[in-house]
Amino acid sequence: MTKPIIQVTNISKQYTIGERVAYGSLREEIMQTLTAPFKSIRHGAWRMAHRAKTDLHPSGSKPLAPGPMPSDSTIWALKDVSFDVHEGEVVGIIGRNGAGKSTLLKILSRITEPTSGRIEMRGRVASLLEVGTGFHPELTGRENILLNGALLGMTKEEIKSKFDEIVAFSEIEKFLDTPVKRYSSGMYVRLAFAVAAHLEQEILLVDEVLAVGDVGFQKKCLGKMEELGQKGKTVLLVSHNISSVTRLCSRGILLSSGMLQADGTVNEVASLYMTSDTGSVSYRKWDNIDTSPGNEIARLKSVRAFSKEGDTGQVFDIRYPIVIEIEYWVREGNVRLSPGFFLLNEDGIIVFISGGMHDPEWTDRPRLKGLYKSRCWIPGNFLAEGRFNVHAVVNTMRPDQSPIVHVYERDAISFQVYDKLEGDSARGIHRGKYYGVVRPILDWKTWREDDPA
Repeated sequence: MTKPIIQVTNISKQYTIGERVAYGSLREEIMQTLTAPFKSIRHGAWRMAHRAKTDLHPSGSKPLAPGPMPSDSTIWALKDVSFDVHEGEVVGIIGRNGAGKSTLLKILSRITEPTSGRIEMRGRVASLLEVGTGFHPELTGRENILLNGALLGMTKEEIKSKFDEIVAFSEIEKFLDTPVKRYSSGMYVRLAFAVAAHLEQEILLVDEVLAVGDVGFQKKCLGKMEELGQKGKTVLLVSHNISSVTRLCSRGILLSSGMLQADGTVNEVASLYMTSDTGSVSYRKWDNIDTSPGNEIARLKSVRAFSKEGDTGQVFDIRYPIVIEIEYWVREGNVRLSPGFFLLNEDGIIVFISGGMHDPEWTDRPRLKGLYKSRCWIPGNFLAEGRFNVHAVVNTMRPDQSPIVHVYERDAISFQVYDKLEGDSARGIHRGKYYGVVRPILDWKTWREDDPA
């Protein structure tokens, strides 16, 4: 059987809280860049072994110093993580914030060393991690393209053959001869992704950094990664966007508190992530009535999204209802208030607006001072897959006039809708791209016009 292209064995990474880092000279920085994320690994495998004091440094020159002893001032970002990746696999790495996802990619990219464990990688590696990683700020976009190609071991002819594609994809031709330190974060990401995705590499490592770019470019990047996977390239993708992971990846790895919690098919792992404690951003609360969003009429206390079982979570099954709850203080009596929300998809498009004026019990009914809670039910099989943001509002509605806005909290909460692909959602057995802002199951009837019956 062919050896895996990536072998990770008992990798651990420990950080000391508050530890100072010594920074080298510009020359040392450049040399480190030259030997780090984009280094060619044409022959054999890169090995890092930290098993005992007698283990050799990766250069083979000297023993490694023992790692710091655990204490209250240290944390384990990763702990005994092991997995193999075979050539051509597209693997999604998911988990809550602080799970160790980005640390793992930094180790695989050779930006940081593990405290213990062993990694073997066979092939050229291109990385797109944090904004600022992999390019030298003093060099122009053109020079960084040439430098990164050289670091991957490509000849001038190979780089030249890809150069125009990289520039066209990045859409920054006007700024090609400008030092990248003058680029915006979006421009930087455009060029960095274009370089990583077009130069000849066997392994591509991509972190959530794509979220920096605009929506159109994010879609373009996802399409390119899908294309790389179809061409047999090996891709490791870190993302909080479950829809992107399930679309691009065949396999998922779930990290939790630095440890490997699950490794299997992407749908199985995504389902586990969906039902686990994900560190949700779908619930926000303000305890201080004097500083919470709002004014002297009304102020916001909490906003949350939860399932029909009452569970607050970041990811919801497309087939079941989602409840949006807005809790708010009414500070002045005898006012006619209407809570509501804007629901926006990940493209920034308003999917719909809904307000409490549709509650028959409280339509045009004055409210006394006090704490109120309003809920709205979004039906199952209505929203499409993807991430949604909720803008929470509390208004005074007036006939034939614009409402008076008392509370308007942008991006109060967010959540994701996920399709388990079990055949009973609107997409049925369809497994490709499925378009649309909403995804209802509508009634259909078919008959044969010339049926003699």
